Amino acid sequence: MRPDLSTVGHQTEAFRFEYGFRDTILYALGVGALADELDYLYEGRGPRVLPSFAVVPAYAPVARLFEKTRCDLTRLVHHTQTVRIHRPFPPSAVVETVGRVQGIYDMKRLAIVVFETRTTLAGELLAETEWSVLIRDAGGFDGPRPPRVDSPKIPEGAAPTFDVALPTTREQALLYRLSGDYNPLHADPEFAARAGFSEGPILHGLATFGVMTRALLKHLGDKPLRVTGLGAQFRRPVWPGETLRTTGYALGDDRFALEVFAGDRPDPVITNAWATVGPSS
Repeated sequence: MRPDLSTVGHQTEAFRFEYGFRDTILYALGVGALADELDYLYEGRGPRVLPSFAVVPAYAPVARLFEKTRCDLTRLVHHTQTVRIHRPFPPSAVVETVGRVQGIYDMKRLAIVVFETRTTLAGELLAETEWSVLIRDAGGFDGPRPPRVDSPKIPEGAAPTFDVALPTTREQALLYRLSGDYNPLHADPEFAARAGFSEGPILHGLATFGVMTRALLKHLGDKPLRVTGLGAQFRRPVWPGETLRTTGYALGDDRFALEVFAGDRPDPVITNAWATVGPSS
């Protein structure tokens, strides 16, 4: 089934999302945070909120947009993700998020559907996200091609500025889904097989995205900087239990180019990834 082209430009109502320290800690555990990251795991220290948490308030409006556009979940592949954080998320708050269908694009065999969201707190913009998904066998409708997106490139021949390996567990996807992404692809072996993954349920792309974020934060350490933007292209599936290794390359102007590798596989599972940082104040 092809996505409904008439939905381009459709905007959802504002989805209210109330969260507290239990939610931010559960999210941190879902992306694999360990005891040495106690600032994100203990309410006695705030807790601090991982910047990639910005995707969590967007789950409900994005799910509504999946329904509106008639995206087939068994043929859907998360393609790219972008997050821009305008203000750090507090440990607890009531926020509102609005979603919009930014575009539906024709890649001949595939369709690309792009959603965007805006999350606000008391009228102030906290974060914006952009979700690009591929729908297999849904192209060929003579629609527009997607706009070109330029992402920071890894300098040819450069050694990484940092190289951080972080483990996941076999239960990682089952834990991550409790933050709001209940796609059965990440829990149900029979559904995963119907979607083309006979090896079993795969890890959420956004769980890998969160692990990548943790690796960047480990590099930043105690520097007076905060993450202001993140982007990634999901290239290959990750299976729960694989170790994820993030390599980062400083590009100057507080920008990084990133790649993520899984296990001992030579090809990256996340490419064209980037991050921007700014003063913590």
